[in-house]
Amino acid sequence: MLTTTTIGAYPRPESVAVETWFGERPRRPGESYEVALARRGADAAKLLDEAVRDVVREQVGIGVDIPTDGEVRRDHYVHYHCRHLTGIDFERLTEKTARAGAWKATLPTITGAIAARDHFLPHDWRKAQQATDRPVKITVPGPLTIADTLADAHYGDAVALGGALAEAINVEVRALAEAGCRHIQIDEPVFARYPREALGFGVDHLERCFHGLPAAVTRTVHICCGYPVHLDQDDYVKAAPETYFDLAAALEDAAIDAVSIEDAHRPNDLALLERFVKTTVILGVIAIAVSRIEAVEDIADRLRQALAHIDADRLWAAPDCGLAMLPRDLARQKLANLCTAAKGLG
Repeated sequence: MLTTTTIGAYPRPESVAVETWFGERPRRPGESYEVALARRGADAAKLLDEAVRDVVREQVGIGVDIPTDGEVRRDHYVHYHCRHLTGIDFERLTEKTARAGAWKATLPTITGAIAARDHFLPHDWRKAQQATDRPVKITVPGPLTIADTLADAHYGDAVALGGALAEAINVEVRALAEAGCRHIQIDEPVFARYPREALGFGVDHLERCFHGLPAAVTRTVHICCGYPVHLDQDDYVKAAPETYFDLAAALEDAAIDAVSIEDAHRPNDLALLERFVKTTVILGVIAIAVSRIEAVEDIADRLRQALAHIDADRLWAAPDCGLAMLPRDLARQKLANLCTAAKGLG
């Protein structure tokens, strides 16, 4: 039986059915999310707690071994964290081309020194962990990805900015570990967009994010190659397919335990898995931006192919990325097929 996990976002329950960053195009980042929660008044916190329990229990009921909190509380997978850092102005917006030219956006601006402020993820983890006796994973955006999702008007130096972000992330990650969280994932999708920067300083900053954690914590990095703005969109730019090979040696040598990569939307040359000798590979075997439901046997076949290149105890099965783009019934069906396939292998 292969271990199963989810990567991050999960479709929100109807009780908190507010726009996510996929569809949001307001004047200010997070504005529609804030307005939607404000309408719920004093009930907002309770609704969010209930929604988190709902998505955690649903993942566990489907058969996921290591669920996430579904990122239900987040208006945006990067900006949610940024709201708990100093030096970032959400009112001063700057137009920027991001993701190596893949999209343009109006983004919050870095106007001062970046530092951790109030702890918030231990609270999020505790609420999620109360829903199950299985370990709940918490996801955190990484320094290179955060930097690409903000406009810098302060540092003027990518290495200095990344280092400051890594230090701030480490403060929160250590608080998570002290609270009892044993699965922490740093999301660095832009490693695939900027492999030169990732190899030059990004992997060092990734390690700094995890500095000082106890050995009991599984340190994971997630790297995907880019997704569209809506379901079943074909005409969008993905990172180069050879990027995982370019990054593999540095990731294998890094002080991390697991690497999460996509394989369903665009299959890899599975010889890639042989580059990881000690590192666990979390292989994406269901697509998160495609409405087609992968058959159990098709998923199992791909996992069998992978097992020809890596030991079963270091191969975990997962979606390619977060599931928030999918209607909830599709997410359930895809996850159920994934879990059924993984249980019969290993």
